[in-house]
Amino acid sequence: MNGLDEQRSRDLLIALRKIIQAIDIHSRMLNKSFGLTGPQLIVLQEISKQDNISVTPLSKITSLSQATVTDITKRLEKKGYLLRKKREDDKRAVSLSLSETGKEIIKNLPPLLQKTFTHRFSQIKEWEQLMILSAFERVVSLMSAEEIEASPIMVTGPINEQNEQP
Repeated sequence: MNGLDEQRSRDLLIALRKIIQAIDIHSRMLNKSFGLTGPQLIVLQEISKQDNISVTPLSKITSLSQATVTDITKRLEKKGYLLRKKREDDKRAVSLSLSETGKEIIKNLPPLLQKTFTHRFSQIKEWEQLMILSAFERVVSLMSAEEIEASPIMVTGPINEQNEQP
C-alpha cells in the first residue's frame, strides 16, 4: 500500500468514526433527555401514528423482530407510556396505544437522526444517492459485515434491549 492509499484509508476510517460518534451522541441525548432508547422512541412514534396496533404489524413497520418489539412495549408499559389491552376479536392478541404520558413524550420529541438523514438524503440527486449507496455497500463488504442483521434505526449498540437496564 502506498502513502496515498494509506491516507485515503485513514480518511475513510475517520469519516466512519464520525458517523458512529454522531449516532452515539444522538442516542445518548435521547436517553438523557427522555430516558428512552432510539428503538423505544421509534416504537412510540409508530404507535402514535397507528393507535391500537398489535405487535406483529408494529414489528414489520419498525423492521424489528416480534420478540424485540414485545420487550420494548413491555418496558414502555412499565414506564407508563403505553396502554395494552386484549383485542375483542382475538383474545391472544393485544392492542397497543399511547397513554397520556406517552402522547406528551411524542409532542416533545426532537426528530430522530434517521429522519433528518432521510430528509437530507432525499434532497440530493438520484445519481448521487445511488453512488453513496453503492459506496457504503462496498464498505460493508470490505469490512466483511454483509451477514450482520440491521434495521434502519440509527443507534449504537444492539437493537435487542436485553442488556438495557430496567
